[in-house]
Amino acid sequence: MKLYWGPHTCAIGIHILLEEIGEPYDTEKVDTAGGQTRQPPFMAVNPKGKVPTLVRDDGSVLTEFSAIATWLARTNPRANLLPDDPEIEARAVEAMAYVEGTIHGQGFARVFVPQAFEPQDVVHTTLGLGKASVERQGREMVETGFAILDPQLGRSPYVAGDVFTIADAALFYAERWAPPRNIVLPVNVATHFERMLTRPSVRKVRELWGES
Repeated sequence: MKLYWGPHTCAIGIHILLEEIGEPYDTEKVDTAGGQTRQPPFMAVNPKGKVPTLVRDDGSVLTEFSAIATWLARTNPRANLLPDDPEIEARAVEAMAYVEGTIHGQGFARVFVPQAFEPQDVVHTTLGLGKASVERQGREMVETGFAILDPQLGRSPYVAGDVFTIADAALFYAERWAPPRNIVLPVNVATHFERMLTRPSVRKVRELWGES
C-alpha cells in the first residue's frame, strides 16, 4: 500500500490507521499548498486532486477518508478499528461522517478557504468584503460541531465507546486544526485530543510529519 499525504491535511488520520494496523506501507508527501495535487503526475493517480489517496497492493486506487478508513478496518479485522457490534459501528460511522461533512467540509473549509464560499459578485470579489464573514461563519460551525460531540466524549474515552475506532482518527485530524486557529476545544473534546496525542501511532506519525 502507498499513502499520498500532504502537510496539515486530514490524511494524517489515515496515516495513523496504517500505523495502528501494523502492515507494511509506503508514503509519498505531496505539496498540497503548492498545488501539486492539481498537476498531471498526481492527477493521473487521483483525478479528484486531493489527499488522502491510497494505492492498494493490486494497483487500484481508493479515495475519500471514510472509504479508505472503512476499507482498512474491514480488511484488517485484528486491529479492531471498527468492531462488529452494530451500535459501536453505527456511532463510529455517524461521528466520522459528521466530522468529514460538517466540521471539516463546511466549517474548517470556510476558515481555510473563505474565498471559495464568498459571494462572487463584483463588490465582494474586488473588495473581499465577504471573506471575514465567511470565516466567522466557519468558526461558528466548527465550534458548534465540537460542542455537539462533547457530551458523547464525556461518557466514554473514545468516540464510539471504550475502544479506539476509525472515528477517533477522523476526529483527531479536525481537533489538531483548532489550536493554531485559536479555536477552543470543549473540555471533553480537549481531553480526547490529549489522549490521542499519547497514542504510540499518533506520536510516530506526528514525528514523521514534523509536528512534534
